Amino acid sequence: MISLVRRATALCVLGAALTACGTTRAEVAPRPAPSAPAPSPSASRTPTPTLAPGPAGLTPVFEHGPRTGGTKGGGEDGKLVALTFDADMTADQGPRAASGERFDNPGLITALRELKVPATVFMTGRWAEEYPDEARSIGRDPRFEVANHSYSHYAYTDDCYGLPTVSGDRMRSDLERAYTAFEKAGVPNPMPYFRFPGGCYDEAALERLSATGVTAVQWDVVSGDAFATDADAVTRQVLDGVRPGSVVVMHCTRSAAPVTEEVVRAVVPELRRQGYRFAKVSELIGAANGHA
Repeated sequence: MISLVRRATALCVLGAALTACGTTRAEVAPRPAPSAPAPSPSASRTPTPTLAPGPAGLTPVFEHGPRTGGTKGGGEDGKLVALTFDADMTADQGPRAASGERFDNPGLITALRELKVPATVFMTGRWAEEYPDEARSIGRDPRFEVANHSYSHYAYTDDCYGLPTVSGDRMRSDLERAYTAFEKAGVPNPMPYFRFPGGCYDEAALERLSATGVTAVQWDVVSGDAFATDADAVTRQVLDGVRPGSVVVMHCTRSAAPVTEEVVRAVVPELRRQGYRFAKVSELIGAANGHA
């Protein structure tokens, strides 16, 4: 479950295609990383589940939950699956958004609410700046949890699907700047989970982020929704890949992943028919801790 090398099979063509502009980075004072986020008054008193640091204190990496069993043992709790959605927007895409390109997907969020599906949204700080009302609405909905997908959506390694690269000395500040953007948008209590842009990481990146206290979250099911036009094909890929404890990666970007809402409306009832229960990433991590 924990790996110290980049997942070569982590396909994230969406991120590469979203970086059509330059690489200018504005300087802002970052918010401290949420190694111990304060709970809201209505939140559970249970601490947010995270993984213990990896070897030599490196940032831990989570890919999927327990394959059998569950937090309560047996029954439907043994077939948990987490749907996760990357809300991608790079630091340089303001002009494209201003010209009408949509990096959000309100219909997808509506579908998740109608279907009563909990989900984890990995949001870039730039996305939260562009769509603060949507970010705040997602963050305040107890069905969802917001996690960090960097500020810039630039890669934390070299040679990551064509993404521009964050230098090593800027990795932590890029992560922290996303939390600052969430705070400004009114997102309460974002989770101490981080998804590397493109899914690309190496030991050096894990070391750079180790002081932040975040758990890096990858996936074990690639939906293939990026730029897909055949919703049935994406649906089949998800259903074929899901196992108990799976983390499915999809996207919350209407222009670059146009069939995701349709896929969700097909996948959710079928997985429920198969006995799966939907969970947030925090629940899967909690279940994994219970099986350590």
